[in-house]
Amino acid sequence: MKSKVILNRHYRIGEVDERIYGGFIEHLGRAVYEGIYQPEHPCADGDGFRTDVLELIRELGTPLTRYPGGNFVSGYNWEDGVGPREQRPVRLDLAWKALEPNTFGTDEFMTWCRKAGTAPMMAVNLGTRGPADAQRLVEYCNFPGGTALSDQRRANGSPEPYGVKLWCLGNEMDGVWQTGHCPAEEYGRRAQEAAKMMKWTDPSIELVVCGSSSDGMPTFGAWENAVLEETYELADYLSIHKYFGNPHDQTPGYLSLPEAMSDFIIRTLALCDAVGARKKSAKKIMLSFDEWNVWFHSRGTEKNSPEWTAARPLLEDIYNMEDALLVGMLMMTLLDHADRVKVACIAQSVNVIAPIMTEKNGKAWKQTIFHPFALTAKYGRGSVLRAVVDSPCYDAEFGVPATARRKISSLRTTSVYNAERGEVVVFAVNRDLSAEMELEVRLEDFVPERVAEWKELRHDDLKAVNSAESEPVAPTDRRDAALDGDTLQLRLRPASWNMIRVKVQ
Repeated sequence: MKSKVILNRHYRIGEVDERIYGGFIEHLGRAVYEGIYQPEHPCADGDGFRTDVLELIRELGTPLTRYPGGNFVSGYNWEDGVGPREQRPVRLDLAWKALEPNTFGTDEFMTWCRKAGTAPMMAVNLGTRGPADAQRLVEYCNFPGGTALSDQRRANGSPEPYGVKLWCLGNEMDGVWQTGHCPAEEYGRRAQEAAKMMKWTDPSIELVVCGSSSDGMPTFGAWENAVLEETYELADYLSIHKYFGNPHDQTPGYLSLPEAMSDFIIRTLALCDAVGARKKSAKKIMLSFDEWNVWFHSRGTEKNSPEWTAARPLLEDIYNMEDALLVGMLMMTLLDHADRVKVACIAQSVNVIAPIMTEKNGKAWKQTIFHPFALTAKYGRGSVLRAVVDSPCYDAEFGVPATARRKISSLRTTSVYNAERGEVVVFAVNRDLSAEMELEVRLEDFVPERVAEWKELRHDDLKAVNSAESEPVAPTDRRDAALDGDTLQLRLRPASWNMIRVKVQ
């Protein structure tokens, strides 16, 4: 099986915004408590943060982290999580039927972000609360001093403003599961007023308005039209969410799902631009894909976790090799839309459908999906190149009964030119489950010098998983790439994810 790719330094999709490699920490399950924060853990530092988790977060490479939700934020009073811990109230978290002790809140999160080397992306509650409460949180976080709220932050130990630049105006407000769910027109008006007051408080901030929580929602399209009609000139980004799974064990169809992610992005951008055209606006709304991941392994296990308890274990998917292939390709899809997708957050970072897992009083460890994320976040920087691809295809079916059938390229590839590093980075997946692929990548208008690195992620068993005890799914080095003039020659093994760095003049 042979595939060919042509790349040219002059044909580019767009520049990568590093914020597409964002993470997400929600007050959900063991993400916060027993995840990033556990004062009694042997590895905890003076602030109660698990240093083993901090080390892995830094290796994962998330320059942005969304907080505090998620569904949780739509019922959250941020004031409960600031000030002396002994005075903070314990609340019912209706979103996840858990107890929220509030011993970790806004100030702790900001401190954690500094230590983790990540920037905060804050969400405000537009479910059970409204514009005034959102403005108050911006004032608490970003106003220098001299007001009751900014002076409260200073008294709580943070004399300098946090300078949070990116804010989500609620979360999944199109969903009936959301606390405070409302029709699109009502949410649009609520978001518009919040946006005005928040930007009046700090004109430098950027705002993300809620789009559809998936393209399968019955309101998809109509929701975007109504919300953007109210918020187009104030919002900078529209959020979209999508999760993927393989509950019926249909691996070829499962590996075709990056195309579904791309379809969602294209349709949503068309909706955004239609509103802009109707308004005769020169402005372009960008996308924030601030929840995406594989999520299906843990569905139905909620009953094993007692309700109304703190740090209630939830959504703890254990990922396998084929999940790592999919996550690697989903990241390629985000890169393929680098011109308009400027923010994205894997949901989530620790314990909850996450690349990092922890034992309560034991180790922190890397799931299979950790590896394609970390390597892409590290090397997927620069200009995304518009590729010409010639590859065999296969017929992909997915669902029971099959809900979609389409021809899918056996090769899934994306390439990035990093002028600062002087390299072209090729990400490639051979989606064929049994046949090796001969791949030629022609680097037009480049002068290739050498192959600097080839990392391959592969396992003979697509269901292989990692654990605290062992890591059978991990990248290995390949050293058999060849350069023939301007052409890179590779042999991709079946069902493998690959990252190849080629030094160029």
